[in-house]
Amino acid sequence: MFSQVLPKSEISIRENLKWLFILRNLMISAEALLIFLATYGLGIKLPQEQLWLVILSIAAVNLYTWMRLQTEEVVTDLEIFSQISIDVLAIASLLYLTGGASNPIIWVFLLPLIITAIMLPQAYVWNMVILTSSIYTVLIGFNIPLPAIEPHVPDPKFLTPEMSHQLHMMSDKNYFNLHIFGMWFGFVFSAGLVAFFVVELSNTLKERERNLADARESALRDERVVSLGTLAASAAHDMGTPLGTIAILTHEIQQEFPEHRYPDLQQKMTIMQQQIDRCKEALSVMSATAGEMRAESGKIMLLTQYIDEVLNQWRAHNPSTKLNLFVSPDNYMEARIIAERTLTHSIINILNNAAQATPDHEGIEFHANWDRELLHLKIRDFGPGLPSEYLDLVGQQPVISKKQGMGVGLFLTYSTIKRLGGTIQFSNLEAGGACIEIALPILATETQDDDIGVG
Repeated sequence: MFSQVLPKSEISIRENLKWLFILRNLMISAEALLIFLATYGLGIKLPQEQLWLVILSIAAVNLYTWMRLQTEEVVTDLEIFSQISIDVLAIASLLYLTGGASNPIIWVFLLPLIITAIMLPQAYVWNMVILTSSIYTVLIGFNIPLPAIEPHVPDPKFLTPEMSHQLHMMSDKNYFNLHIFGMWFGFVFSAGLVAFFVVELSNTLKERERNLADARESALRDERVVSLGTLAASAAHDMGTPLGTIAILTHEIQQEFPEHRYPDLQQKMTIMQQQIDRCKEALSVMSATAGEMRAESGKIMLLTQYIDEVLNQWRAHNPSTKLNLFVSPDNYMEARIIAERTLTHSIINILNNAAQATPDHEGIEFHANWDRELLHLKIRDFGPGLPSEYLDLVGQQPVISKKQGMGVGLFLTYSTIKRLGGTIQFSNLEAGGACIEIALPILATETQDDDIGVG
């Protein structure tokens, strides 16, 4: 709606002005309805011209408020208080024309006070108390009396003293009934309005508490990620020297024991050399700075190509694991995604965990489908499932199970998915095994296929 980003406090004040606009519309409607009921329903003679003039004035103020909401000028607390004060003066004018303090709806002065208490700081509330109390006091002595509700009499000269007394009692009873109705209507209206505001305020507070809880959880998770990243970089640095020594010794053993004489040993040493190279590659990634990692990996790829690349990387280290692939390639073939290395490692980590948990003859399932906005991945294994005591904690904090080696890896995976604006859910299936479902935002099809840095 706005061309510039507004601070949260200013947005809240503007929302208060919107609510004031809505409540003033309700007030105008209620006042018009009361005038019709009093004039045509109860037969009370009221100064209609003056009353309608006041209502038109309120409507003009509300029209200005509507126009004010269409601008981008800053809304202040003083402006809100000024508008509520105008409403108080309008209410005072209506009550002055309809009996002042004797009007049964004099309770309406409480409404501006309630609204001020909800919307504005304490200093404005006490000023509103002084304003409404002063006007209420003035209306006790200065007002146009509310006409008495007299029963219809054909000709007063035929009235006897007893009939006059009865008519006077009927008039008092009608006036008393009017007060009773006004008090009842005031209670119902005030109760409904207070309940509405209390419920809305309660919902707002609950939403704010949820947002604060999410922010605290995100901050704690980020702090843990930073700590783990620091430890990982330190570990990578410390492990570099012994790993290099092992690589040299492996090479020397290969040289000392020729392949034609020791074929089995050479085969085992070749496998060891491959694993050492794999460890070196992993350590180089761990020791890289976050900025370097993201600069290397922030490229846009077709979603189908990215899925193939991830599965090929995983397959290179897990050639014996059976993979049941379910991909929906017919929908939005041109969909693209930012291929981050951290995301790739996260998906591979989940596949590795699933492969470790599943018996060799069962294999794992990989489901992928997408629409114009989200990529949906589902990875299922056929193992014993996630430990029930850790099911609600897996991914949200480092948890290490004695049965399976899942903990820090899934925590980093969870943090990566959340950082990229996605969601991840862990569950155990009744048929057996665990299932991890991931939803990730994808790029619009018109995005250019250029490499970008993910900052």
